[in-house]
Amino acid sequence: MVSGSRSVLFAVFFSVFTLFFLSRTFSTEDEKSSDITEPSGAERTLPSSFRGISLGMDIDVVKENLVADGIFGYRGERDVSLIPGGYQRNLIETTGTSYISHSWFQFYEGILYNMTFALDAEKIDYFSMFSSLAEKYGGPDTVDPSKAVWSSGNLRLSLERPLTVKYIDLTVFNSIINTEKDIRTRENIQRDDFVSEF
Repeated sequence: MVSGSRSVLFAVFFSVFTLFFLSRTFSTEDEKSSDITEPSGAERTLPSSFRGISLGMDIDVVKENLVADGIFGYRGERDVSLIPGGYQRNLIETTGTSYISHSWFQFYEGILYNMTFALDAEKIDYFSMFSSLAEKYGGPDTVDPSKAVWSSGNLRLSLERPLTVKYIDLTVFNSIINTEKDIRTRENIQRDDFVSEF
C-alpha cells in the first residue's frame, strides 16, 4: 500500500512539475516574442515611388514615365490641369487599365508631392491590400473605419476605403496647407478693410 501511495504521489508531483516547467517555457517564449516591436514611424522605411514614379519628380519626368507604362492610361496633355489656388499647382488625372481605375498625380511648383490610386474593387479587395501593406511595413500608425495610415519621416502612405492608395510628401503638403491659410487670412483682412470703408 505504501509503494502504491508513493507511485501516485510521484505521478502527481511529476505532472505538476511538468506543467510548471512547460508553462514557464511558453511564458518565456511569449515574453521574448512580445519584446520584438514593430518599427515605429521614425524607424520604418516607406516607399516614395510606385512603378518608377517617385515623389519629388519633375512633372515632365512623370509624364514620360506615364507614357512608358500603359497601366495608367495616360493620354497626354489633355490629362493635365491647373489646380486653382493662387500658386503653381498642377494635376495629372488618368483613367487606368487593369488594377488601377483612376490615378491622380499632384504637383507643387512642378514637383510631384501626392500620388493617389483608386484600385479596381472587382479585382482587388481592401483586406488583401491592408494585409500586404501591414506585412511589408508593419502595423499602421492609425486605423479607423475609413482608412489605415503609415507614416515615416516626411512620408505618409494610406489605404482608404473603398479602395484607394495614397503616397504623400508631408513636407510639401504641410507647406501648401500653411500657404492656403496665409492666403485666406490675407483675403479676410482685405475683405474686412473693404467693409470698414463704408
